[in-house]
Amino acid sequence: MKIFDAHFHIIDFDFPIQENQGYIPPSYVVADYLRETANFNVAGGAIVSGSFQGFDQGYLVQALAQMGPSFYGVTQLPYTVTDEEILALHDKGVRALRFNIKRGGSEDISKLDYFARRVFDLVGWHSELYIDAQELPEIAPILQCLPAISIDHLGLSEAGLPHLVKLVERGVRVKATGFGRVELNVEQALKEIYKANPDALLFGTDLPSTRAKRPFQATDIALIQEVFDAKVAEKILFSNAHNWYTKANS
Repeated sequence: MKIFDAHFHIIDFDFPIQENQGYIPPSYVVADYLRETANFNVAGGAIVSGSFQGFDQGYLVQALAQMGPSFYGVTQLPYTVTDEEILALHDKGVRALRFNIKRGGSEDISKLDYFARRVFDLVGWHSELYIDAQELPEIAPILQCLPAISIDHLGLSEAGLPHLVKLVERGVRVKATGFGRVELNVEQALKEIYKANPDALLFGTDLPSTRAKRPFQATDIALIQEVFDAKVAEKILFSNAHNWYTKANS
């Protein structure tokens, strides 16, 4: 079965890396990713900027060129970025804006409403949030009115799941990623999110699983194939995310 890896990181020390909350990530370049996923049928994916990469775009532009046209970028930008800079990144394959509420390193959440609308109107990008779903009620009125939003890592927490599901019912997507970093019953969360919206779940490996208690394993893919029938598994592992990332203006 084909996989669209909707969430992984490339960490290249030829470009700026900044300590985040006392943490410096390991090197993980394109060759490392290709080697680790060689046994999977990865047909595309999304390279996601981490907290430790701040607003650097150099690593992302290079990685996208190396990975090829079926891979897309998720970047962090300051809200003062110019339209010309956004358009240039779009031409290089960037398709989403990330707000990292959990770790920082991105633009502040107070800019979400303005910035998410701006990039969507200009180039059709969606916005991605790394946030504990327990915090979602504070910004839910904003999120449910924005044109295109996804939440990372199943919302991270059991306590946050009900809040997440409510937003899924309103069209918010959810990364089925980071199974080894969440504090919830993954199988139950997958079922509840799928029931709320069959198009919502976007699988990703989360490689190299920085700071996760358990890194990605092949059993994470197997779990999805065991919980759902083949048609649904194909949606979660490939077509949902493929459609989500390719719908932005070309």
